[in-house]
Amino acid sequence: MAPESTSAPLVESAEESAEEPAAEIAEETAAPRPAADRPVPDPATGWSRLTTRRWLQIGVGGALAVLAVLGVFGVWVLSHEGTVTDQLVDRQSSALIASIRYEAAMLDQETGIRGYGLSARSDFLAPYNEGRTREAAAMRALRTLSVGPRERADLALVTQRAGIWRARIAGPIATAKGDAVTHLANERAGEGKTEFDALRSAMATQQRHLAQERAAGRADLRRVQTERDAVFIGIAVVILVIAVLVFVGLRRGITAPLERLAADTGQVADGDFGHVITGHGPADLRRLATGVEAMRQRLTEELAFSGDARDRLADQAEDLRRSNAELEQFAYVASHDLQEPLRKVASFSQMLRRRYSEQLDERANQYIDFAIEGANRMQALINDLLRFSRVGRVQEDRVDVDLEEVYATTVDTLSITIEEAGARLSHDPLPTVTGDPGQLGLLLQNLLSNAVKFHSPDRAPEIRVSAERHEDMWHLAVTDNGIGIGPEYAERVFVIFQRLHTRDAYPGTGIGLAVCKKIVEFHGGTIGVDPAHEPGARITFTLPAQASEPETTGET
Repeated sequence: MAPESTSAPLVESAEESAEEPAAEIAEETAAPRPAADRPVPDPATGWSRLTTRRWLQIGVGGALAVLAVLGVFGVWVLSHEGTVTDQLVDRQSSALIASIRYEAAMLDQETGIRGYGLSARSDFLAPYNEGRTREAAAMRALRTLSVGPRERADLALVTQRAGIWRARIAGPIATAKGDAVTHLANERAGEGKTEFDALRSAMATQQRHLAQERAAGRADLRRVQTERDAVFIGIAVVILVIAVLVFVGLRRGITAPLERLAADTGQVADGDFGHVITGHGPADLRRLATGVEAMRQRLTEELAFSGDARDRLADQAEDLRRSNAELEQFAYVASHDLQEPLRKVASFSQMLRRRYSEQLDERANQYIDFAIEGANRMQALINDLLRFSRVGRVQEDRVDVDLEEVYATTVDTLSITIEEAGARLSHDPLPTVTGDPGQLGLLLQNLLSNAVKFHSPDRAPEIRVSAERHEDMWHLAVTDNGIGIGPEYAERVFVIFQRLHTRDAYPGTGIGLAVCKKIVEFHGGTIGVDPAHEPGARITFTLPAQASEPETTGET
């Protein structure tokens, strides 16, 4: 009872002393600031009234407009270059190639006709026939590619000369047979040479004009490429200028004012609370500086009134630390004094066993063993309660705890109580968690002993420990078919020294479930009563998941 009477006034005085400066600070905070102390907004006119967003909108809009114009001009230059390139490659060069192929086809025809006229052998007509096929293909290409007046005139002259040569020389010789072939070839040899020379002259003129067209096209392409390079160099220069302007604008309009504001706030943060913060740059940055200056003034005022409260709170915290140390020392001394009678019980029981074991029957010796074992377990329980009293104030080492082993040890500890009550215990596969083995054992011992103690006189106790995993938490429950807990007592049963029954009806101190609640909360879980379960009671609690679920079940 001494620790309770000592600690309660200390806590109450700490709360009262903490509330006093808090109330004074709240009153001072709620009081309106004098008009003279409030920061005066920085007057701005013209461009200086624009905010950072507006400056960015104007700058980005102008840059995008310039880039759009440059982009359109660049696209036009590339399109023009593509048109000139297509004209050169697809028409002018292709027309010259088709004219050369046409000339080669006509030369093959002339060679075939001349050979056939000299030998009258039909195999000499093969080059003539192949040449006619290639002549037709080249002529189709020339007709498609010859779009200018001069090109069409040259094509018409070539077609005319080729037609005369074929009508006067090639056609008659190719259709003649036997001796008539040689006779006709000798007769028209001079005329054939004259006509084919005229055809060659026409084809040469055509190719010369086509070559001139291609040379002009190549000159146009080089000129367009030069224009393209100049345009893109100009675009690059403009983009570079825009980038420089953007950098300078951001530096002078945003980063420099922010750096000055950061320097001012840093000086205040270093402890110079009297340093005045001034605003520069766009309107929103000046408003930000004005707000920070107002905050600085308000904090300065608050700090002026918080020194005394901080000193009083420090004194009260020191009193609380001293009181807690005294309480811890008292708990240690009390537990040590409680263990001394247990040592005597264990010692005298052992002496009784050694001296009179041969005179006592087996059951008497078993009773002595139970007394010795109970005394030892009581000593271990007192040590666990001492460690539990330091939870939250002294760092505890946590290890992996197999709840299956903890359950088996707990059931063995409560074996006499379970046997006397005729209780039947069962459990799901229990997980391995990280925590304090003694506290987790005490948790299961309190829950199982309560389930056995508060059994119904009308039926044998049936108790089950269940475990389910939901995401990163284990949900465990101890369920019994005893007298149960009313919904109105669901919160009260976890308050220390709160009892729902008289000591005559059910023995106990009323601390068991309060201890369970603190143990579960120390391990990062929650505990409560399931009001929907009946008959009996169902205590649910959670523990953080650390290991996979075992595969076997057990019953006792």
